[in-house]
Amino acid sequence: MGRPLIPLTVTAEYQAQLLAWSKRPKTAQALALRSRVILLAADGKSNTEIARQLSVTLQTVGKWRQRFLDMGLDGLVDEPRPGTSHKLRDQDVERVLALTLESTPVDATHWSTRSMAKRAGLSRASIHRIWRAFSLAPHRSETFKLSKDPLFIDKVRDIVGLYLAPPERALVLCVDEKSQIQALDRTAPLLPMRPGQIERRTHDYARHGTTTLFAALNAQNGKLIGQTQRRHRTVEFRNFLDTIERNVPAELDIHLILDNYGTHKTQLIRDWLVKRPRFHLHFTPTSASWLNLVERWFALLTEKQLRRGVHRSTRELENAIHEYIHHNNRDPKPFIWHKTADQILDSVARFCMRTLETGH
Repeated sequence: MGRPLIPLTVTAEYQAQLLAWSKRPKTAQALALRSRVILLAADGKSNTEIARQLSVTLQTVGKWRQRFLDMGLDGLVDEPRPGTSHKLRDQDVERVLALTLESTPVDATHWSTRSMAKRAGLSRASIHRIWRAFSLAPHRSETFKLSKDPLFIDKVRDIVGLYLAPPERALVLCVDEKSQIQALDRTAPLLPMRPGQIERRTHDYARHGTTTLFAALNAQNGKLIGQTQRRHRTVEFRNFLDTIERNVPAELDIHLILDNYGTHKTQLIRDWLVKRPRFHLHFTPTSASWLNLVERWFALLTEKQLRRGVHRSTRELENAIHEYIHHNNRDPKPFIWHKTADQILDSVARFCMRTLETGH
């Protein structure tokens, strides 16, 4: 006598899927046949009866019956169904996480999917899925710097308060200098972009001098007061303050947000401010220039005008900067500050706690 057949049970969910596959009129006829084999087996028919009814061999019936017992619906298809994947064992996941967080490869400073796959004995796709599930990115690294200013909290509340609730009959200006902007000219002509080829330029360049941009960004409307000067001293900063004074109506107070650079605090500047009581200075905390909105404007200037610009003289560079300022002021768009002082301080506190927990 032959080996007794293992009873075959089909759940309601599997039953519905098998019926759908078995009724295919034209496409996937192999899958439809296999589905009919399982449905007949679930009705209690023997392999011989199924083979005779479907005009197939006994070996075919036995093969797909056993595949269904071993793998369920996945055993009937010729390729993995969408959405299904090899199940990783918990031990494998734990080992990969421990290796990622607690070790480094012998020949590198960080793991890659290839090196981790070799070390853990898994596929690169499995490593990628584990890292993505736990938001791990060993290939990435960021820098940070915490301010040690003893008045950090007070200065944050002061400056953020100006952004979120500017005083009446006053102008809030974010002031800073972008120094040592180089007039660079490539050593060979630029090869322009064309279909199938990106723009190309030489990696080396010739320097034609530098300039400094003094800028005051209106926090409310995004307009900018700019002035280029060849040097970066207290005298130049005082000249820029004169420019600000000429451009702001006399009836408005002026609140300047600026950093702790030495030229902002010399005796010459103090004497100038004493004679002009409508000027009020607000200094950002040490190592916290991100509080000054004009830094974001400088980033746009660098991205749009300076990084890929070609300037054969300092004058040409300054003209390009002034043209960008003129374009900005024709259609200004202010940077909107959203975070409150409490939200910023809470975020810094959480970061400090995470840093302390790592032992650094």
